[in-house]
Amino acid sequence: MIAVRVLSAVAGRRYLDDLAGVLVDCVDGGASVSFLAPLSRVTAVAFFETVLQSVDRGERLLLAAFLDSHLVGTVQILLDTPPNQPHRADIAKLLVARSARGQGIAGILMRHVEDQCRVRHRALLCLDTATGSMAEKLYRRLGWTAAGSIPNYALLPGGQPCATTIFWKQLE
Repeated sequence: MIAVRVLSAVAGRRYLDDLAGVLVDCVDGGASVSFLAPLSRVTAVAFFETVLQSVDRGERLLLAAFLDSHLVGTVQILLDTPPNQPHRADIAKLLVARSARGQGIAGILMRHVEDQCRVRHRALLCLDTATGSMAEKLYRRLGWTAAGSIPNYALLPGGQPCATTIFWKQLE
């Protein structure tokens, strides 16, 4: 059974090692999510400590997916937008442990993202992902619109440059 929860900063700290483990696993698997391989557990924990500080300030939401009570996925909603963009949110770091893939967890997380954004009156969502990745295919399947692609935008975990596709979705 898959359950998704919005984690408070306090709850996130209880799952800090699990969150870091998912990030390390995704980077080890080649996901372009801002880190180069090998990603140390210490660096992954430090990253999520920073995320939790932002959660504590109300600048972002941290969602976690649990499969049989084990944290196997996560995604973030960045709410700290400029004053002229209160209707918008950025989506970041959709991560699913490789051992839990193929079960629809990423899609479930993204549906929860949309629900959380609707509650907060965030109707325009934006994100970016590595061009040609499985994530790009997922976003297209979920009705996101590609705004364009930027060549050599980031490096894959192994250090090779990759293009990034920018997506947006207008919620009804």
